[in-house]
Amino acid sequence: MELTLLGTGAPLGLPRPDCPCAVCALSRGPRVRAATSLLVDGALLLDLTPGAALAAARSGHSLVGVRQVLLTHPHDGPAVEMPAALPTAGRVPDGRELTLISGHRVRAVPMDSPGTGYEVTSADGERLLYLPPGGSVAGLPENHRVPYDMVVADVTGRPDGLARLRATGAVGPVTEVIAVHLDHDVPTGAELDRRLAAAGARAVPDGTTLYVGEYHEVPDVPRRTLVTGGARSGKSVEAERRLESFPEVLYVATGGRREGDPEWAERVGLHRERRPGSWRTAETCDLVPLLEEDGPALLVDCLSLWLTDAMDRVDAWDDERWAAGGQRALRERTAELVAAVRATRRTVVAVTNEVGSGVVPGTSAGRRFRDELGRLNAAFADECEEVVLVVAGQALVLRG
Repeated sequence: MELTLLGTGAPLGLPRPDCPCAVCALSRGPRVRAATSLLVDGALLLDLTPGAALAAARSGHSLVGVRQVLLTHPHDGPAVEMPAALPTAGRVPDGRELTLISGHRVRAVPMDSPGTGYEVTSADGERLLYLPPGGSVAGLPENHRVPYDMVVADVTGRPDGLARLRATGAVGPVTEVIAVHLDHDVPTGAELDRRLAAAGARAVPDGTTLYVGEYHEVPDVPRRTLVTGGARSGKSVEAERRLESFPEVLYVATGGRREGDPEWAERVGLHRERRPGSWRTAETCDLVPLLEEDGPALLVDCLSLWLTDAMDRVDAWDDERWAAGGQRALRERTAELVAAVRATRRTVVAVTNEVGSGVVPGTSAGRRFRDELGRLNAAFADECEEVVLVVAGQALVLRG
């Protein structure tokens, strides 16, 4: 099945008309994206958008052979001019299936928001799923035993939708995931590529032709990632973003609860509200057993609070106790944690604080904590495929 993406942008395109934002300013040349529209084998057009005929011509295709035009959502962008001899565009009721003269079978898939998704099966059996902007599938069976060959969807706007497809088996390890409906609320260029790769997806320029069912290397999602940064740098958001397309995640909160501290309770509440509802939470500093057992992806937030607990347990804050065995006991605990990270089979994203760039602490205990966290960060990072430093909300990849 030949698929040509005549456009890959949001309904208003990218850059948006008269928008002064930085992303729109950078969306020039190959980063310009027309509203998303797909041409399948020259016979089926999914979403008729402004300039579709011209976009087809630029990519070496024609709309003359199109036998069916299907819409996924009401068009709210610029006016659409109907090319001559093109069939009338329409939407198919949820669950209904069409068989085209070309041999394609098209089934309308219900969404959890206004719009219609389409499952397209070629005469040779290749299967494509195309979803509207802001849409996630609502009507797939719980066990979708045969994964799609390709999914074209709003990955940046609905990462939870991709997680749901993975949970049902509709997206498997070799399913090619293409991000479309790209808008100016997501950074463009290399940052977009990095975020999509973390979700096992990719974006392509307008006019790209792909072949559904053809082998294509799926982006390699790092199994162990360390996200570091200063206070309020955005490191927790970056860590959460890396797992939002996973079907199941265990969020490990190492800070626990602090009775009588309303400010801490507010922080915890904000973190909890930001996380997907399908994630589970464990409040513990016992990370080694979690790393040693099989299970869903782990998000550990954060290592600095784990170290605080570890120092509490060995009474490492006191100078005499530190010299009398506290140092050795703490190093054994950190070595055990690092060894568990090295051996784990789970996907792990850990958050930590970057220290040592500010004022030197005024107490020996403060300097001890700073030094031990720096050592822990370095040892943990050595075991990770990817290490990211977040500064002012911007992620800088140090490794990976």
